[in-house]
Amino acid sequence: MSFAPSFPAADPRPSHTAGGATPLPPVAPAAPGDLLAELAAGLAAGDDLRRLLERFLEPLMRIAGAAGGAVRVLGPREQRMHLLAGAGVPAQVLEAEREVESDCGACGMALAGAQPVWTQDLTPCAARSHGQYFGEGCQRVLAVPLQHRGRVLGLVTLFFDSGREPPADVLALLKTAGELLGLALDNARLATENLRAGVLQERQALAADVHDGIGQSLAFVKMRLLLLHDAMREGRGTEAERYFADVRDAVGQAHASLRSILTEFRTPPDPLGLAHALVSSAEDFRRSCPVALELHDELPAGLLRPEQEVQVVHVVREALANVARHAAARRAWVRLRLEPDTQVLVLVQDDGTGMADGARDAAAAAPERGSHYGLSIMHERARRLGGTLDVEALPEGGTRVRLRFPRPDAARAVASRDAMSPTPAPAAAAEVP
Repeated sequence: MSFAPSFPAADPRPSHTAGGATPLPPVAPAAPGDLLAELAAGLAAGDDLRRLLERFLEPLMRIAGAAGGAVRVLGPREQRMHLLAGAGVPAQVLEAEREVESDCGACGMALAGAQPVWTQDLTPCAARSHGQYFGEGCQRVLAVPLQHRGRVLGLVTLFFDSGREPPADVLALLKTAGELLGLALDNARLATENLRAGVLQERQALAADVHDGIGQSLAFVKMRLLLLHDAMREGRGTEAERYFADVRDAVGQAHASLRSILTEFRTPPDPLGLAHALVSSAEDFRRSCPVALELHDELPAGLLRPEQEVQVVHVVREALANVARHAAARRAWVRLRLEPDTQVLVLVQDDGTGMADGARDAAAAAPERGSHYGLSIMHERARRLGGTLDVEALPEGGTRVRLRFPRPDAARAVASRDAMSPTPAPAAAAEVP
């Protein structure tokens, strides 16, 4: 197991040089117990890994009696170790130590055995630095593995200017500190993997959107253009007009899909949650048109995942935009609630003129075709939620948009609902209004 460290290169300037001392970062307390406590506190606080390693390297050197030190992590494929921090070592030596083979000398033995290694054999180190420092300023090396759950992720290497080995209690302290720093490295590895997985998931979603929306529309345009060209060349005017209308509608569909994709990827989830996003959308609607709007959000807080919240908000906004543009309504309602059959229900209804039968039938039969781009996009969002979207013209007038999809965590939803409602839940309310 390994990961590529996403940190800037270690500063090659030494913390101590032969000509004097360069100031070090603030140091932890010298007492071993305080050192471990502060190290654990830094882990719990989520401190930046590079700063954490730099901060605690010098105190570890001081407790062990070392003149210098370095921290390395295993790189991709575990073939090389990469320098993250160094102190008390000449700059040219740090530069030579920037990348080291994972089987090199004492460090390689510590990695292979997952145990601290104390040695006076500095031959590999001296060869890499061309005889500088090792054998002169440094007489012994102690390599302490940084490991978590049996996996070695890196090393703390301490350089000593004398042959005196640290006592057993100091070695035990260094081993414990190595396990804590190994935990920090493992957390960084997991964060890196999660970030990569998230980026990959977003790229796959974008590729699917482009393929399903823009790609298919453009493929249709390409085929129709050939037929249009033949009809124009042969003077078949009626067919040419029909093919031209097909191309025009398909290009419009591709443009609408592109606009939807750009909107979705440029609109992050509301940091204050779904309820806040819905209230903001309702306020925008009230400012933009004279229709009286009622919002009833009965979903428990935190029920939906952020990516689900984004889809729901976009469906509600598109439905309200249709009310404002086409409904000629006086009133509108938005309601979100949990259904007994583990479904999330989102309703947007108005008392306007309703949808024409032809438009409603076309949207229901083939939401991906025709000029109803907003409806097509809402159907696509329902599909991403694993649910369905229905558009109904009501007998008494008006239109109802109904979105239903499975709630992500039924047990958590019930617990949240019961905690928020000490009295028995009433029977399912009639649909809006």
